[in-house]
Amino acid sequence: MRGVELQVGGMRDFKRIKAWQRAHALSIAIHKLARSFSRKGYGQLKSQLTRAAGSIATNIVEGCGAPTNKEFARYLAMSIDTANETEYHLLCSRDLALIPEKEWEKFTAETVEVRKMIVGYRKRVLSDGEARQ
Repeated sequence: MRGVELQVGGMRDFKRIKAWQRAHALSIAIHKLARSFSRKGYGQLKSQLTRAAGSIATNIVEGCGAPTNKEFARYLAMSIDTANETEYHLLCSRDLALIPEKEWEKFTAETVEVRKMIVGYRKRVLSDGEARQ
């Protein structure tokens, strides 16, 4: 891949991708948030929320090993999908009174921002063949 700035040893360096950095921080924050779920009986929702949040960053990491930009873009699309899933699980958590409205607003806004970053990055990967950020 000609001119790709984010490569280390022939692979993309996920730690240098700004969308991954934000997705990783979001995942850590959501794991901390989910620890505060006080009601019993919501273990499955807690698990789904934390898994989805972690998968946003994980899909970017997995895609960094892809041999082509087209394949990398496919992983970025999966990351976008899991951001959508995370947003939904946050909504369920709010509607079940597991998280306060202000926390829901903050985490939803960050999830949407991360998704926008990944969408933009994916477009660049597909359009000019260079995974710059």
